[in-house]
Amino acid sequence: MALDIDFVRSQFPAFSADSLRGQAFFENAGGSYTCQPVIDRLNRYYVERKVQPYAPYAASQLAGAEMDEARSRLAAIMGVATEELSFGPSTTQNTYVLAQAFRQFMKPGEAIIVTNQDHEANTGPWRRLADEGIEIREWAINPQTGHLDTADLETLLDENVRLVCFPHCSNVVGELNPVTEITALAHAAGAFVCVDGVSYAPHGLPNVGELGPDIYLFSAYKTYGPHQGIMVIRRELGALLPNQAHYFNADVLYKRFTPAGPDHAQIAASAGMADYISALAHHHGGPETEGAEQGAFVHDLMRAHEVTLLQPLLDMVKDRNDVRLLGPSDAQRRAPTVALSLNRAGAEVAAELSQHGIMAGGGDFYAVRALKAMGVDTDKGVLRLSFTHYTSEKEVTQLMEALDRVL
Repeated sequence: MALDIDFVRSQFPAFSADSLRGQAFFENAGGSYTCQPVIDRLNRYYVERKVQPYAPYAASQLAGAEMDEARSRLAAIMGVATEELSFGPSTTQNTYVLAQAFRQFMKPGEAIIVTNQDHEANTGPWRRLADEGIEIREWAINPQTGHLDTADLETLLDENVRLVCFPHCSNVVGELNPVTEITALAHAAGAFVCVDGVSYAPHGLPNVGELGPDIYLFSAYKTYGPHQGIMVIRRELGALLPNQAHYFNADVLYKRFTPAGPDHAQIAASAGMADYISALAHHHGGPETEGAEQGAFVHDLMRAHEVTLLQPLLDMVKDRNDVRLLGPSDAQRRAPTVALSLNRAGAEVAAELSQHGIMAGGGDFYAVRALKAMGVDTDKGVLRLSFTHYTSEKEVTQLMEALDRVL
């Protein structure tokens, strides 16, 4: 079934805003538009529930119930237990907290594998553990293609490796990494797995239970929601790692790695992401019952629409002499996050595109290691063009026509 783009766009107030009319948004990888159910829940919380949650009075009980609802519904969509999903101020902050837990958990001489394909959030915090005597091994990308070869990973794995960290897909390379295959290799070697899903989750929430990693992180504000980091930590690993929260919260898994007080309103509003996924499923004749099956149906709807829109853009840029496309030219193999290395600064070209109604970005996008490894001048950076399922064919055409004018 084809995605009903008119229905989708009706769920996002930004598309009706006069200030954004005629502007095609292509920097979704930096933060998506917010869907109406999230806005409604956030507004209701601040108006009707802005009290300390979980107290005995009615407003407080409702506040706590809405926070619990967000956790349970999103966990169900992702195929994990409710207690295995927790919130934090950002994915970067969540990763630093996890790195602190592994610092206490690991012994000098043990190893962590990281990549140079990642956003800095899922490589920098782990690399800093070298100061504690932990060995950091880099799983390096192919400098021409940006690809991570699993054969290279196998040469790095041995009995000393305790953790393997990699992205579901890179925010500049865009290629989809085989999470299940990589996880199986790591687990077979006795290592845990941490996946940065920030650049993947906006294109359909994954079933983490089926994929198999021990940790999966993504950002709600890039997935139509509020500015929260969402992390899944499977129960077995969460129980092993040292508690990073108040000592009296040590027995509550979803609190163990959230040392600061959570943002109650934003957690409650995150249930609006589940509202939206459910609305998409019902409108398109998908499963009626919420959970992983419904989430998979919506995931596939989103991906099919994105792939259809992405391929013409890739075909346009892949063979140009004045453009280097980072990552695969096959839309099936990547997310619709397209980084182009040019003969001038990406930010400069993004500014020119803005004169044609295109909202895009230029720079290094916190993927300095990946760009350097691929021989990209990080002072110039790249032009990044990223979209999601709410992008229309008309907008992609507008983008392509604008690119023809400015390149």
